[in-house]
Amino acid sequence: MHSLPAFAALLLLTPTASPGPLAIGQKLQPFAELASLQGRKAFVLAFIATECPVSNAYNARMAAFAKEYAAKGVAFVGINSNRHETRDRVVQHAKQNGLDFLVLKDEGNAKADQLGAQVAPEVYVFDAGWTLRYRGRIDEDRSGSSVPSADLGAAVDALLEGREIRLKETKAFGCTIKRVPGREAR
Repeated sequence: MHSLPAFAALLLLTPTASPGPLAIGQKLQPFAELASLQGRKAFVLAFIATECPVSNAYNARMAAFAKEYAAKGVAFVGINSNRHETRDRVVQHAKQNGLDFLVLKDEGNAKADQLGAQVAPEVYVFDAGWTLRYRGRIDEDRSGSSVPSADLGAAVDALLEGREIRLKETKAFGCTIKRVPGREAR
């Protein structure tokens, strides 16, 4: 399984109405833009931002995670939902930061609303059938110098090994997603 560089695979997500935030154990109807990823063992959707220092502090870790876990059958997808971060800026940011995974621009922040994403970075882990198994932070150390709990890695490893995910939700931290007026966080 190969991945396209983010700048070659940036797509605009089609806004759709959503019934509200997805909860652990609920199934996601995959976005049409994710159809090429079918057949993977797991999926990680990560809300990212170009201007957020917290999200940017995780760029190298996200790139390394995506590369390592692609070999294990896991698709890693970045989603940018900030209204003021243009498609061109998202492409440039992905190139500059080596984000060689699929990156989607969520115009109108409909996908952030659908999943209940509040900050960047915030991750959602789905099994092969698109059931939500984990949501929250990547890990609890913004600097990456001393990661006491690699929450995302632990969740994906458990999922791939057929074990119960011990910690299904953690509190993500980062910069608030800047939604379009009238679509502020619920």
